[in-house]
Amino acid sequence: MNLNLNGRKAIVCGASKGLGFASAMALAEEGVDLVINARNAEALEEAAAAIRAQTGVKVQAVAADITTEAGRDQVLAACPDPDILVTNAGGPPPGDFRNWDQEAWYAAVDANMLTPIFLIKAVVDGMLERGFGRIVNITSSAVKAPISILGLSNGARSGLTGFVAGLARETVAKNVTINNLLPGSFETDRLKSTVESYAKKLGVSADQVREQQMQASPAKRFGDPAEFGAMCAFLCSSQAGFMTGQNVLLDGGAYPGTF
Repeated sequence: MNLNLNGRKAIVCGASKGLGFASAMALAEEGVDLVINARNAEALEEAAAAIRAQTGVKVQAVAADITTEAGRDQVLAACPDPDILVTNAGGPPPGDFRNWDQEAWYAAVDANMLTPIFLIKAVVDGMLERGFGRIVNITSSAVKAPISILGLSNGARSGLTGFVAGLARETVAKNVTINNLLPGSFETDRLKSTVESYAKKLGVSADQVREQQMQASPAKRFGDPAEFGAMCAFLCSSQAGFMTGQNVLLDGGAYPGTF
């Protein structure tokens, strides 16, 4: 399928590895020029080089902390009028809510709710004026099915979900869609850290937890980030113009509900 994205411009956050990198690569394969962002300059440059080598598109790497105003300004200066925005920030650490102080909650809300909102605020009016825009927020399956040790993520990302639900209905008439992608268990560094946290809590090996989690999944495996990237690219396509305000769950069937 031709997604009709050739020549578009995108900002992809958290793109040095994992699901952000997979999303950036999938867009690049459709001919989208990129500004990619992450904090680690070395890893980000490696990601940019890999994308350029495989796709030939223009890729500008902006190493900055996207959760700060200064970091957002740097990224937006590199691409002030994107056609596509993919928001993505590392999830807060797992743990017991009894151990989280006010600062931990502020940090989670800042990174996983307010940062995407401020990025959307910066680009959405330009998208509306140009008559095309695709905004995809990478959140978590925990929005649909909360995970006890990910309370910080459950709370902050649910706040973003509620905000998007309202705004997405105001923008779609001008061909600007806003959707959320909810990943389940994908082969990423984030998954590795979550598995290790569970293993420590249970007093077993990480390999044991990993195998148990895969067997508990209807798919009997973890997701491939490339599968996630492909869905992100589709949500950014011209064909997805009638889809907005949705929470798209990619979890191998782990969520047991009908709705």
